[in-house]
Amino acid sequence: MSIFSFFSRSPQQVTLPFVTDMHCHLVPGVDDGSPDAATSVKLIEQMQGWGIGRIIATPHLTEGTFENTPATLDPALEELRAALAAGGSSVAVSRSSENRLDDFFAAQLKAGNVTPLPGNALLVELPWYQEPFNLDALLFDLKCEGYKVVIAHPERYAYYRHHSERYDSLHAQDNLFQINLLSLAGYYGKGEKAVALHLIERGLVDYIGTDIHNQRHVTAIDEWLRTREAKKVLGTAASRLLNDSLR
Repeated sequence: MSIFSFFSRSPQQVTLPFVTDMHCHLVPGVDDGSPDAATSVKLIEQMQGWGIGRIIATPHLTEGTFENTPATLDPALEELRAALAAGGSSVAVSRSSENRLDDFFAAQLKAGNVTPLPGNALLVELPWYQEPFNLDALLFDLKCEGYKVVIAHPERYAYYRHHSERYDSLHAQDNLFQINLLSLAGYYGKGEKAVALHLIERGLVDYIGTDIHNQRHVTAIDEWLRTREAKKVLGTAASRLLNDSLR
């Protein structure tokens, strides 16, 4: 064992300060996440080791790539539930969706085909390359319709990285923030991790989700949860987290 690993590794794996994962891609075969129920079961079994006992899966709703509806999502969810039951799993699995702010989402919401998170919350994903010019109005309209807005992984939008005041502005408008465990683990890079830590320090993190798609993601989180940093960071975030209020 190296001196570095002695000081960086926690004596034992850290247990997550919540039992509800509210952002992951484990409904099989419907997006870029788990391809089949057997894979999902394997990933969920490993997540249980972190203290996860309840999963609200959030498959993508994205125009042109993952145009999911209840007709595609619900049978796949039932297949996953059957596979978990056959293996004797105690993990409760339901679904909502991760909703890109695009025309497909708007049409599906109007048609009543979008399943919110408990409490009538919508997990919304912003475009990757630039903020929509009318973002504030879009989010305001959703709240006027009675929805709570949860912005998925704000730390991953590069256009905010040098405009941290925008995080304060969005959060002050009653938009909740969900960061990814993978960001804290450094999986996407140093920039995303630095912003995620900054948001925790600023008290702007309301939810932490795994955003798990595959085994690589589980391995990265598992390794980070064995570090002393994980214990410190999650301890700082714990008191604000609302994951387990999603009932």
